[in-house]
Amino acid sequence: MQTAVIRFPGTNREKDVVMALERATGHAPHVVWHKDASLPKVDLIVLPGGFSYGDHLRAGAMAAHSPVMKEVVRQAERGVAVLGICNGFQILTEAGLLPGALLRNAGLKFVCRDVHLRVETTESPFTTGYRNGQVIRVPVAHHDGCYYADGQELKRLRDEDRIALRYCSAQGGQDDRSNPNGSQDEIAGILSASRRILGLMPHPENATEPLQGGTDGCGLFDSLTHTLN
Repeated sequence: MQTAVIRFPGTNREKDVVMALERATGHAPHVVWHKDASLPKVDLIVLPGGFSYGDHLRAGAMAAHSPVMKEVVRQAERGVAVLGICNGFQILTEAGLLPGALLRNAGLKFVCRDVHLRVETTESPFTTGYRNGQVIRVPVAHHDGCYYADGQELKRLRDEDRIALRYCSAQGGQDDRSNPNGSQDEIAGILSASRRILGLMPHPENATEPLQGGTDGCGLFDSLTHTLN
C-alpha cells in the first residue's frame, strides 16, 4: 500500500503518522510539501495534526487553500482514501470534503489527555479492524475540537451511519466528563458520504507502540492496510 502524508507550515505530527504507517504497511510514506501541485500515485492520503499557518484566521482555513489541496480534492473524488487527524480534520471541513466545523473547545481550554472512544461503525476502510461498540483509548491534543453541524446535517450523519467514533467513558457510556471538548452528539470522527474519507480529532498515531502507553490506534492503520492493499 502506497501512502502520502501532506506537510503544511506548522504541521507537527507528520513523523508520528509516518512511523505508524511504516509499522502497518512496511513502506515509508511519501511526505509531500503543501506547495506541491501534484501527488504520487497512492492508495491513502493523510493530513496530519499540528497548527497549520499557526491557526491564523481559523484552524485549517488557510491550509485548505494550499496548492496541494486541489489535488487532494481531485484524488478524493476519484476514490482515493483520505485520513485527516486533528488539524487534518479541521482542514478537511474547511476544504468542504467533510461537513460541519470544528469550534473552540467548551471551556475554551487546550485539552491534552487520553480519552476513550466507542467505535460506532466498522463499515469503512478505517474501522474494519475493530468491533462495533468496541471501546479504545487514544490521546487528544487540541484547542479547536468541538464538532458542530446543523440539525439537518447531524441527522444525515446518523441516518447514513457516518459517525465513526464517539467520545465515551471507559465502560462505553456517555456523559459530560467523557466528552473532552463539548462536541455535538459526542462526535470524535465522521465519514464522508463515500465512506472513503475520515476526519477525527483524537490521535491514533500516538497509540501504536507500548511505549506510548497503548496500542489501540493500531486497529485503524491495520484496517487501512488490510482494506486498501
